[in-house]
Amino acid sequence: MKRTISLFIIIFLLLNLLTGCWNRRELNELAITVAMAVDKSDEGYVVSTQVVTPGQVAAKQGGGQKSPVTLYQEKGDTVFEAIRRMTTGTARKLYFPHLRVLVISEELAEEGIGETLDFLSRDHELRTDFYIIIAKNTKAENVLKVTTGLEDIPANKLFSSLESSEKAWAPSMTVTLDELTADIVSEGIHPNLTGVHVIGENKKAGEMMENVQEIEADVKLKYGGMAVFKDDKLIGWLDERESKGVNYVLGKVKSTIGEVSCPEGNGKVGVEVIRTKADLKGKVEDGSPKGTIEIKLEGNVGDVQCKKLDLTKTKTIDELEKKSEKKLKEIIESTITTAQEDFKLDLFGFGEAIHRSNPDYWKKAKKDWDEKFTDMPIEVKVDVQIRRLGTIGNSPLEKIEGGD
Repeated sequence: MKRTISLFIIIFLLLNLLTGCWNRRELNELAITVAMAVDKSDEGYVVSTQVVTPGQVAAKQGGGQKSPVTLYQEKGDTVFEAIRRMTTGTARKLYFPHLRVLVISEELAEEGIGETLDFLSRDHELRTDFYIIIAKNTKAENVLKVTTGLEDIPANKLFSSLESSEKAWAPSMTVTLDELTADIVSEGIHPNLTGVHVIGENKKAGEMMENVQEIEADVKLKYGGMAVFKDDKLIGWLDERESKGVNYVLGKVKSTIGEVSCPEGNGKVGVEVIRTKADLKGKVEDGSPKGTIEIKLEGNVGDVQCKKLDLTKTKTIDELEKKSEKKLKEIIESTITTAQEDFKLDLFGFGEAIHRSNPDYWKKAKKDWDEKFTDMPIEVKVDVQIRRLGTIGNSPLEKIEGGD
């Protein structure tokens, strides 16, 4: 009995030794980094970091006397070297687990982002749930210099705005580090990233707190366009319509707005998309690959500009559904044409679908899959169901027209 008690005491004492905070870091020793931008330079890389100013954020002082964030910037032969060199100008070591956004310049993306992604994937401190975007027609560092409204911390604005845009407006897409890396190494699909623009002529004004103290800011950040990559290199851009088409095929459209013309041709009917489902399939027939895309969409009537449109009739709803199906089919087919003829790249994942359905064929075709994809026939099927008409029936425009 005494032996058992002694053994228990020894084990208890050893457990106490194992629970010490040997690698603890005090908050006042860290520089919380919420955004990072990477640009290309003659010497290698220019890395910019957006660091939270703890006292300013905690104080929530009225009038916005000081910026809630500080920008640090350094050059280096590698991204890692540039980050470590920042310690020569910061009072604290940069802390990256709270990173929200990574901005990569268009120039760097054209040369290749593989080395940047390698560092980010290796660093054990970095989580992989931050979003990656491409700065279009500007340096990546300029994106981090713009002060923003609604959100005190610009990185939070970039993060939240991209999430909201993806949920409510189809052309935008959130992509994390894991997702981007998986698409780059995959042999059956090529990655895409959302672009961000700095809107405004006086870029310097965007760095001042006065930029957000006016009703309309002089300089703004806005998402738009989708960057197309071949392996880790940017080769071109999709416009808003084509970006929406890609997201429909990938099944990433949660909600958006579509418009169809009125039966008489005057005005538009706005249809709010509330639910979508995409089914992409690839198969091999007679030794050649073929693809099919089936899109099922549910929507509500959200806006009616037609002066004569009786929404109480089933025939009217059927006509709106057919018009919506035709328009969405045109968007997707146009996007497929752009992918096959302009970029000559599989942006949708047909290669992965062929790999699943016919592994033997894929072993022979994967080396020159993009070339085979260029000539592959793809059938598009769209089914639209309109569920609700809103809180009113026919448009008030009909009564207004009748009273004239």
